[in-house]
Amino acid sequence: MISHLSGTLFEKSTQSIIVQVGGVGYEVFVPLSTFYVLPEKNGPISLHIHTHVREDALVLFGFSTKLEKSLFLMLVSVSGIGPKLSANILSGMGAEELLRAIAAGDAPRLQVIPGIGRKTAERIALELKDRAATFSEDAAMPPSVTSEAGTERAMEDTLSALINLGYSAKMARAAMEKAKIRVKDKTLEGLIKESLKILA
Repeated sequence: MISHLSGTLFEKSTQSIIVQVGGVGYEVFVPLSTFYVLPEKNGPISLHIHTHVREDALVLFGFSTKLEKSLFLMLVSVSGIGPKLSANILSGMGAEELLRAIAAGDAPRLQVIPGIGRKTAERIALELKDRAATFSEDAAMPPSVTSEAGTERAMEDTLSALINLGYSAKMARAAMEKAKIRVKDKTLEGLIKESLKILA
């Protein structure tokens, strides 16, 4: 199983990226928390990988920190939560904040994440509370980096990311327009974070 990849970033989108290693391109699905800290195209990249085995394919999920991967693995251990929903949960809330919410058994806080209803939030809080409370964070979260994309491109990527998270195009666009007014630094990270606050 692939557990780590180091190479160059061949292509990226808010849903998946392609990491080139030794002339081979690996498609890797990443949460937004990892997307925020990706380098520009052709930049060096190193990711912690979870290989999800299906009957018809091997699907790779990548994370910028061990903490993100550990939370991902905790989430997929919960009944009814698959890898794509786990990645979606990490996209909807930062790893450190997510860990605190789970450790506190704060199901209402988890419900603000797109795709997480009351029953699912309560199940996560119930099944993972003790594990999260005793979890030892062994890797610091990396600092956010500023995207070099222009405002127009950042807005397009923000809209795409919000739709991928499960919001309707209408809701996503309305939130993005409000976020554009509120934030001074109109980067992808800033726009997405503010849009999620508005939608929550």
